[in-house]
Amino acid sequence: MSAPAARSQVSQAPQAATTRPRNPGQIGARPFALLRATLFMAALLPLARLVVLGVRDALGANPVEFVERSLGTWTLVMLCVTLSITPLRRATGWTWLVRLRRMAGLYAFFYAVLHFTTYLWLDQWFDWAAIVKDVAKRPYITAGFAAFVGLVPLAATSTSAMQRRLGGRRWRNLHRLVYAIAGAALLHYFWHKAGKHDFAQPAIYATIIGVLLLARLRRPAAAAITEASIPPRTGR
Repeated sequence: MSAPAARSQVSQAPQAATTRPRNPGQIGARPFALLRATLFMAALLPLARLVVLGVRDALGANPVEFVERSLGTWTLVMLCVTLSITPLRRATGWTWLVRLRRMAGLYAFFYAVLHFTTYLWLDQWFDWAAIVKDVAKRPYITAGFAAFVGLVPLAATSTSAMQRRLGGRRWRNLHRLVYAIAGAALLHYFWHKAGKHDFAQPAIYATIIGVLLLARLRRPAAAAITEASIPPRTGR
């Protein structure tokens, strides 16, 4: 091979590398930043709606109850969004979805804090004796309180620094509590709606959470079966 031909092949190698197709599971830094900012603002829309309705005096005959229920519902919605990210990533191969999970989880905690604060302040007026009695004697309040308390350590350990401090395995085991928390939140929602004979919406959320939990449970089982089916390697 002549020297000019060799140089031509060498010069074409970087160009071939640059034209290699992008991994479909990845997304560029700029598009991802735009997407994350858009989703961040979109997640604030339920709160903005409540503010607008409050300014217009359009929160209904019982404004406190309307605000409290709306914030509780959006807490459950954000929990469902958080739980759906891992199954959606596995189904689509979009690895960048994992980078949105922390934001979704923190928004679930954000709306839970607003929901709980509305209960403490506008509903109970910080009457701690009445609050303790309410939590102890009303099952749906007990379930909601348990779900909120469970969210606190997950939010507190959501940072990368806390993940490194706890270690990957302990951090994952702790954050698997989100399924129990979602169950408690669903129970809280169901009991509250059952008092008004409204079972349609709880059934929808129960189906969503049930499907997501099954998707989570089937993945480790499938991995275990695959591993067991591989014959052990023998030395030469």
